[in-house]
Amino acid sequence: MSNCRDPTRGLEWKVADAIAYQQNAGAFRSGITTDEAMAYYSQYCHQYEESLRPGRYNGPRIAADAVARYYPRDREQKKIIDIAAGTGFVAENLTVQGFRHIDALEPSTSMLVRAKEKGLYETLYENMLTEEHLPIAADTYDCAVVCGGFGEGHIPCSGLKELLRITKPGGVICNVMREEYLVNVEEYRECLEPLMNSLEKAGKWTLVSRDVVPNYFIDLPGIVFMYKVN
Repeated sequence: MSNCRDPTRGLEWKVADAIAYQQNAGAFRSGITTDEAMAYYSQYCHQYEESLRPGRYNGPRIAADAVARYYPRDREQKKIIDIAAGTGFVAENLTVQGFRHIDALEPSTSMLVRAKEKGLYETLYENMLTEEHLPIAADTYDCAVVCGGFGEGHIPCSGLKELLRITKPGGVICNVMREEYLVNVEEYRECLEPLMNSLEKAGKWTLVSRDVVPNYFIDLPGIVFMYKVN
């Protein structure tokens, strides 16, 4: 089983898009560990921004648009944490939408250095989202947004509970990811959505929307989960 698709099979991609796909796939290959993924990002960071440029990787725009729709006004007052922030793509899009108070959580030192250079974040945390408590107080954020953080060797299902802890009651958690990872990643196949549903049944959060979106990455669809914290 692999969560990587052959970009030459049934998909008419430009050569540059196919190369970008393969570069990105290296960070999400089947069986990759978190440590291996971080080691890959330390090298990949030099090609990352060109490889995942807007128009090819549209997840950050999709995520920012979803958060902006939920907060049509008073955006400059909302406190947001960008989980798996990478080099700051989501923050760039959130800033365009009028959000001003944004923190970053990113485990890759190399990626975080580039994100810091952009001056978009108030606080930067060099941490991975897992079940372990982050150095962040409970009920800190109006919104936690994750874009591209769920994948092979990346955020485990257990990270959802920590997202709930750091997000204020009444706040929202927005998770944007590649749709196929829900079934192609073993960690998520029988865990991620069932856990989301069980957390809702337990009264921890309420589903606002679950939308499949086209062209999340090149022509591959993504999925946007939006939950309100109770």
